[in-house]
Amino acid sequence: MSAAVTVIVPTFNERGNIAELVIRTAAALADRTAEILFIDDSDDDTMSEIARVAASAPLTVRAIHRDHNVGGLSGAVVLGLREAAHDVCVVMDGDLQHPPELLPQLLDRHAAGGADVVAASRYIGGGDSAGLGTAVRFGVSRAATWLTKAMFPRRLWGSTDPMTGFFLVDRSRLDLDALRPRGFKILLEILARDELRIAEVPMAFGERRHGTSKASLRQGATFVAHLARLRFGKMSLFALIGGIGAIANIGIMWLLTHLGMDYIWAAVIGAAATIVGNFVLQERFVFDDVRGDASRLWVRFAASVSFNGIEAALRIPVMALMVESWHISSVLATALSLVVAFFARFLFHALVVYAPRRRRDTDAGAEPPVDTAAQRIIRAIDAEAMRPGEL
Repeated sequence: MSAAVTVIVPTFNERGNIAELVIRTAAALADRTAEILFIDDSDDDTMSEIARVAASAPLTVRAIHRDHNVGGLSGAVVLGLREAAHDVCVVMDGDLQHPPELLPQLLDRHAAGGADVVAASRYIGGGDSAGLGTAVRFGVSRAATWLTKAMFPRRLWGSTDPMTGFFLVDRSRLDLDALRPRGFKILLEILARDELRIAEVPMAFGERRHGTSKASLRQGATFVAHLARLRFGKMSLFALIGGIGAIANIGIMWLLTHLGMDYIWAAVIGAAATIVGNFVLQERFVFDDVRGDASRLWVRFAASVSFNGIEAALRIPVMALMVESWHISSVLATALSLVVAFFARFLFHALVVYAPRRRRDTDAGAEPPVDTAAQRIIRAIDAEAMRPGEL
């Protein structure tokens, strides 16, 4: 007997595609126990269209509307995995670029055994990526795929298309609590965080019928940041941004000293510029997933800038001492002092700047648990620095 399946379809303003998607999906799964679960982030009447189509659909059609787009499309998929009626789940887009007629092949390959994930690939024999459109989009897609496989050579060795959004997954093999969805590429998240067996079937990627593509430069930046977080962990992403800041700091100092400014004042200006720049990048790419539970933006900014200012105020005299006493170059002294300061900065930001606010709604009469400083440090290192990835 064929396994029951939930088809998870995240949607954002896909009203024009709903009826055709349900008709074609129902036809492809006519001899199986199946449901379609829409996870909707639309601000149009997509939900009302889903309700209209569901009333006469030959299979169960459900929909959940999210008031807050947490985690983007990937967050919608994770919610769908939690709410699905069946463990065998297929994820597909709502724009009809993923052909519903491929569903039986995905299910049959899973039923044959040996795979926890069955992906529809554009890049194996019989696959076609023409639906990407322009040569530029094709090139970006291929480059992203190569980059991803290079960063996860072991976990993705069996995958030619880890960026595909059309795949089957056995929910019982996943640790949903370990997923940290962000942006579009949920399959990459799943494969990077769990040891899963991968199989593939070829897919002809179709052209969009209605609506507009959700891809953007911002989504590309989110993907790169998420890829770095998956591969290296949050501390390493913090270090990457710190490294960019350090290069900027040294560059500013080098320029100002070559223009005749005293190296102390050059160091002060370089530090001030990079402190603000680092905060902006950390907000967006390192601690974005915990900002909602942390203090308000101005409090975070004040705490971060104050700490970094104090750290710089202490570091610069040490740097000056190295220059005057050890007779090393000011640029090298700055670089050494920045490396030493990195761990203190990370722990302060993880433990203080982005620490969850104390909840006022604790259980009646119950005292909130009190952690020692050592416990908080250990937990921060474990949770923030050792994010799951390929270590």
